[in-house]
Amino acid sequence: MYYEMTIQGHIRVPPNLFQLELKESVKKTLDGMYEGFISKEMGIVVAVTDVTEIGDGLLIPEDGAAYYETKYKLITYKPDMFEIVPGKVTDIQEFGAFMEIGPIDGMIHVSQTMDDYVSFSKSNVLTGKESKRVLKVGDKCRARIVAVSFKDPSNPKIALTMRQQMLGAEHWIDEEIKKKAEKN
Repeated sequence: MYYEMTIQGHIRVPPNLFQLELKESVKKTLDGMYEGFISKEMGIVVAVTDVTEIGDGLLIPEDGAAYYETKYKLITYKPDMFEIVPGKVTDIQEFGAFMEIGPIDGMIHVSQTMDDYVSFSKSNVLTGKESKRVLKVGDKCRARIVAVSFKDPSNPKIALTMRQQMLGAEHWIDEEIKKKAEKN
């Protein structure tokens, strides 16, 4: 889920940014601080959207930089357990599929792709034995988050499942809806 967070703290603006307008130099500093930033508490920082307040600057002897008490806003993505997420399949391996869910990829183990015996082909396609459902790179899907691990904060792991009704590749869901409509 995406969140907007308001944060307040001292920001160190290096001397090489002094020639810029103050708000621009603080924003540039924040962008550099949060580029690729991931933490268990905040999730994945997607963007610094606004600098709302900048206090008076402080100079610390022998540092050369200025420190500003700053209030700013971030957009973050923090995967929530059991959240249903849309995404796109980016890779398929023998053990499962990887699905892009916003700023990160989740992994769907082959056993969690569908309620069927699944085979892997050399052309990187997963196929259900009885259902004949096919999952390939580029398929738009809907999945549920079943595990989130920030054990390695620089590389969080997200496990997904598509083995529930109304989950899976969009064309599977369309087939389910069509079959239900025909029954009624």
